Amino acid sequence: AGPAPDRGDSPDELRRTLAALIRFINQSSGQLPAEAVVNARRVTDALAEIIDIAALHPLDVYALLAVRGTMDDYLPTTLQSYLAVDLDLRETVRPSGSTPTHSLLEQIDALQTAARSVLVAVRDQDADALLTQGTFLRTKFSGSDLDL
Repeated sequence: AGPAPDRGDSPDELRRTLAALIRFINQSSGQLPAEAVVNARRVTDALAEIIDIAALHPLDVYALLAVRGTMDDYLPTTLQSYLAVDLDLRETVRPSGSTPTHSLLEQIDALQTAARSVLVAVRDQDADALLTQGTFLRTKFSGSDLDL
């Protein structure tokens, strides 16, 4: 079991935080490349699915840290950093060989991949729990291997 989750980590609070992030993305959509908006919303869609699962059972600490980190820091910081770049410089190749727009899209892609990985892990945990429960029930309610 473990300690009760902090109120800030409840599914309702996570949904409120996610809704604020979605509002920020939508409000910034006119200043972001369309692909960035679409992919950022794909990240938030994956986070929403994870939060829906959290409403059924608590997330493990690693999943919760990934969700919180993505919502509170990684995605908004990525978007805010891009929005802080002067419009005239967004397509200028930097010493890294990439433009700020390309870097933004790469970073959002990485966040999308990470969010999907967490979602798969959370879902697999549910599937594993279901399989474990099924094994327990078969053992509990079927004849024992020790029956003669």
